[in-house]
Amino acid sequence: MNRLKRILALAGALLLACMYIATLVFALIDSPAASGFFRASVAATILVPVLLYGYILAARLLGSRRADDTAADDIPAGGTDDSPSGRE
Repeated sequence: MNRLKRILALAGALLLACMYIATLVFALIDSPAASGFFRASVAATILVPVLLYGYILAARLLGSRRADDTAADDIPAGGTDDSPSGRE
C-alpha cells in the first residue's frame, strides 16, 4: 500500500508539473486558439489540486466514520457488556 501511495504521489506531481509547463507554453504562444487553451490550463491548474484535496479529505472523514461504526457494532445492544455502569 505504501508503494502505491508513492507511485500515485509521483504521478500527481508529474501531472501538476506538466500543467504548469503547459500554462507557460500557452501564455507564450501567439495564436487565437492559445487563448482558450491558456484559460483551460489555468483553470485545470487550480481546480485539479483543489478537487484532489477535497476527495482526500472526504475519504479520510468517511474512513474514520466507518471505523467508528464498526467499533460501535462490537458493543452489544442493551448495555449488557461487563463494564460497570454505576447503578445497581
